[in-house]
Parts: sequence; structure tokens; C-alpha cells
Amino acid sequence: MASRLAALALFAMASLAPAAAEDGKRLEHMVQQDCGSCHGLTMKGGLGRPLTREALDELDPQAIASIILDGVRGTAMPPWRPLLREDEALWIANYLKKGMIR
Repeated sequence: MASRLAALALFAMASLAPAAAEDGKRLEHMVQQDCGSCHGLTMKGGLGRPLTREALDELDPQAIASIILDGVRGTAMPPWRPLLREDEALWIANYLKKGMIR
């Protein structure tokens, strides 16, 4: 019984996290293409503000994920909640905070 519960818990946790390699590549592509269309392909700004590691230094990943999911009212930043799960938005936030854009 305990091993069955442990297996279910592991399955539940795995289903909440992006599948490492495949989802990471998909989300990275999304950041570069979709986010890059407003924030610049190098994330140094454009229509949207810069999303460089330095520009995001004061924000924690949860705050960035909230902005990604819910957008910013009165700006061109749309809500991505219809297209992204919370764990995916958090993955993107951490990706941006690490300055992974090439």
C-alpha cells in the first residue's frame, strides 16, 4: 500500500513538471520566438521592456511567472495563462533569470 502511494505521488509530481528535454526545448523556442517578437530576439527590449538577467534582477521567479501568466493590464503584454501551465511559466521565469538567451 505504501509503495503504491509513493508511486502515485511520484507520478503526480512528474506530471506537474515540464518533461525536461522536450518541454525545455519547446519553451526555449517559445521564449525566443514569441517573447522575442516584442522583447527583442536578444531580450534587450523592443516594444516590451528588456528581459535580460540584469533587468529582472529585482524580481523573483514567482513574480515573473505571474506576469507571464496574467499579463500586464494597460500594456501590450498579454496573458499567457490560456496557453501555459503555471510550472511552464515558472520554467520560463527561471530561464530568463539565468540569462540563458543566446
